[in-house]
Amino acid sequence: MKITANDLLAILRRFNVANADNLPRHIDQIKNSNPNPINQLVRFRFNRQHYFVLIDDTAEDRENYIMEQIFTAKSDARGVIFENPTSELTTYGLPFKGKDIYLFQQVSDSQRLDSLLAKRYPETSRSTWQKYIKSGNISVNGTPAKSARQLVTEADEIAVNLPEATDYSDKELPILYLDDNVIVVNKPSGVLTHSKGALNDEFTVADFFRRYTTVGLETNRPGIVHRLDRDTSGVIIGARTPEAFELLKKQFSQHLAKKTYLAIVDGTPQPPTAKIDIPIGRNPSAPSTFRPDPNGKPAQTIYQTLATRRNLSTIKLCPQTGRTHQLRVHLRHLHTPIHGDRVYGRSADRLYLHAYKLEITTQPGKRQTFIAPLPSEFIKLFPELDDEPNL
Repeated sequence: MKITANDLLAILRRFNVANADNLPRHIDQIKNSNPNPINQLVRFRFNRQHYFVLIDDTAEDRENYIMEQIFTAKSDARGVIFENPTSELTTYGLPFKGKDIYLFQQVSDSQRLDSLLAKRYPETSRSTWQKYIKSGNISVNGTPAKSARQLVTEADEIAVNLPEATDYSDKELPILYLDDNVIVVNKPSGVLTHSKGALNDEFTVADFFRRYTTVGLETNRPGIVHRLDRDTSGVIIGARTPEAFELLKKQFSQHLAKKTYLAIVDGTPQPPTAKIDIPIGRNPSAPSTFRPDPNGKPAQTIYQTLATRRNLSTIKLCPQTGRTHQLRVHLRHLHTPIHGDRVYGRSADRLYLHAYKLEITTQPGKRQTFIAPLPSEFIKLFPELDDEPNL
């Protein structure tokens, strides 16, 4: 039996849901199904509410049976079966074109658009959906969504049009070491360790690791066990297997990985060699930055001044902890910010911070050391660094 928008409008009027002012164009999203060979179920939307019409001569007003048929189209449907308004008894069925029909209205509470999307697609975080909404990738009832806080219901037609992932297969990074367990690369300054969000459209270390790992392929950070700031260059290690991931991650979290950095700073640290033991906390006036904070997290850095020239010094840094921006904040505290630090100092052609050496256990019983050669910009300012075999 073919059911049209005209038919559905007539049914709604029979149940006193629609009136003479309503038109067939007020009905859309019509979907037909056959829960059983002997019946027909029509799902549709009217005035932003979802309805079901069951055409079934065998239902005989049995509520459980009627709901079983509706559940075949939507297993979590909840709402109300309309009573027959023409009967003095409590009945549900109405005759229509020689068949018994039943009308069910789906009831759904309004909720935020980002919350609904996160429930429908739990593999994608709510914050990611917020970014998709902001970028115009989500529309509601044919109109681009304006806000993640927009209230919607299950009856709204929500379309998701996500951008295609960029192909970075032609992008390369310098590989320092590769075996069955780990990959080690020399990250250039300016390259992100991993994407900051779903819509980050630039090549990252994680994109490169994706070709070599089986870990975290469903995320935006496959193989990543630690990170370097975008503007920091140098050694970064990735895991190729779940076992290596757990081993490496544990060492970084327990400060068992030994890291050595080289930096060029503005001025000369005093004293020339020392251990900085100053807790670090987030800066409330600039939440993306950090500052010395007696109530912050413990942070220790050992440093040694290697050379000084033209109000610049090159120093070796051995962080004992791994706080975000730790080296940059500690050196700023000494009034010798890292040269080119546009956040904690002054801009230059680059941030002169390089992750030079990493000592870590790559598999049980195997401790290895990886070195990333100093960038040419460092050698240009301090040529003697080129003659140092192992800083």
